[in-house]
Amino acid sequence: MRTLNPAREQAILDAVQDLLTEVGYDRMSIDEVARRARASKATIYRRWTGKAAMVAALLHQLALDYPPLPDTGTLRGDLVAGLTTFCGVVRRKHALVAGLTTAIRTDPDLGRLLGDRIVDPGFAEARRLVERARARGEPVGDVDPATLLEVCEALVWHRLLLTGEPLDEDFVARTVDHIVLPLLRR
Repeated sequence: MRTLNPAREQAILDAVQDLLTEVGYDRMSIDEVARRARASKATIYRRWTGKAAMVAALLHQLALDYPPLPDTGTLRGDLVAGLTTFCGVVRRKHALVAGLTTAIRTDPDLGRLLGDRIVDPGFAEARRLVERARARGEPVGDVDPATLLEVCEALVWHRLLLTGEPLDEDFVARTVDHIVLPLLRR
């Protein structure tokens, strides 16, 4: 994998983001990415092995837009900060992620790359959050932090895709107070 001029790389990733939002992963082509970014296919293939690698790079870049979760001093505060951040990301990027939903299951390379660059770091962040709470002496049971993250993600996507209810402060507080904290403290 070779590096590109940062402006050239950004133009390509911007084209990937636009196409994912407009037509989804399956209908996005390297040819169209190259045309929109005013780049050659050779330039793209010198940097990425294909669509899956470009999408993973884009999602990794988007995830970097958000700093690590703050240590608020309490488990509840950390959970609220984390879920609030995640809700904000989902609100802004849901069209992009919706364009990937079927492809994640059908393209093993994409699934693996997303797992390595997006999912695994999210699980690591959840583990750090729980470990900080333990270190502070807060009651934390033996629930796997990855499971808690999956529960939160499922609730967020359910609201966004099925009910259309807002991902607001009330949702975050109720989710943390009535679902996540009880699971952690059992």
